[in-house]
Amino acid sequence: MTMPDLTADCSQCAALCCVAYPFDASEEFAIVKETDTPCPNLTDDFRCSIHADLTCKGFGGCVAYSCAGAGQRITQELFDGETWRDDPDLLPHMTHALRVIRPIHEALLILKEAQALPLSAEYARRCDALIQALCPQDATSIWDFEEAEVQDALAAVPEFIPELAPFVPQSD
Repeated sequence: MTMPDLTADCSQCAALCCVAYPFDASEEFAIVKETDTPCPNLTDDFRCSIHADLTCKGFGGCVAYSCAGAGQRITQELFDGETWRDDPDLLPHMTHALRVIRPIHEALLILKEAQALPLSAEYARRCDALIQALCPQDATSIWDFEEAEVQDALAAVPEFIPELAPFVPQSD
């Protein structure tokens, strides 16, 4: 099993987060944006035109967001570096992939942290099994991540994590 890179690398992504998610005007987002619609602050080279001023311009939600490496994985591995700007027909497929793979990457981040705990052999085995299930071998399509085994493991993570509380070292 190969653990994917769980650190965002925006330079290897097609700004999927700036397209995939909708937002309402709020404290976190200064504007209303629809699902699968590029943010008006997105430039042609997939960069944010207001990145240095996101918070003061009302985009704190963007500052807080992380795809946990899902964006570049989708762009580079599943779509071989092609982007929705290269082929607009890819947009709904790429953004759907982000909505499927990002929660998997977030779960992997949590499980990776759990592996650092002094777990019993049984809990370490269960943690490893969840990670294994969330990392389909030779994944080349979004369908690989939508398989029942992967989705069942993803659904099991929120139930598994609270069971690890006895292994968390207590601070003084």
